[in-house]
Amino acid sequence: MAATETRLLLLGTVMLFEPVNGYQLRRELLSWQVEDWAHVNPGSIYSGLATLAKQGNLDRHDLVDGSREVAVYTSTPLGRREFEKLWREAVERPDLLSPLPFHTGMALMPLMSRTAVREALQTRLANLDATTRDQLAHEVPAGAVPPHVLALADLWMGMGQTEREWLVTLVARVDRGDFGLRGEPADWQAPADDPGWQMATDRQRYVELIARQR
Repeated sequence: MAATETRLLLLGTVMLFEPVNGYQLRRELLSWQVEDWAHVNPGSIYSGLATLAKQGNLDRHDLVDGSREVAVYTSTPLGRREFEKLWREAVERPDLLSPLPFHTGMALMPLMSRTAVREALQTRLANLDATTRDQLAHEVPAGAVPPHVLALADLWMGMGQTEREWLVTLVARVDRGDFGLRGEPADWQAPADDPGWQMATDRQRYVELIARQR
């Protein structure tokens, strides 16, 4: 996974669960199977968090939690601005041959407001249409490339059309209030045995421990 998508993913998951420790984040991301679709090496999660903290995008809080010491992370104003910038770039710029940024952004969509999500999706739709127009305007002359390459180009055009239809449907769903986006009630609840419930319990305790440090 490229560094940009890793930053987006780590910033986003901290914002989803903060305050949160590195082990919890690693466990959560592995439950998302990020090593498969996002190509994130599980071992790089800790180093990524350390880098983001060093850059001022995250705050690291070294806490004593009962009988153990634990490093807990929260986002900073700088980190939240960086997340929004990376999210918009990932969603607004179509790249049919490299969809990972978009997939990463969509996984973190609940962190954005409904207005921001709609604007970004509409921008992506416009950019996708512009890309298609440019491709059609530069039609390859017959015989200029091998037939199998033209067949591959047909696949790319089909992928673009499929995504366009999907985007139109998604924008309509956003307009009618589907999905629990930032500042709105959640539209989904994890099952009773989901580790996220323990994370929620730990989160409240971490909030109290961080407050005592101040």
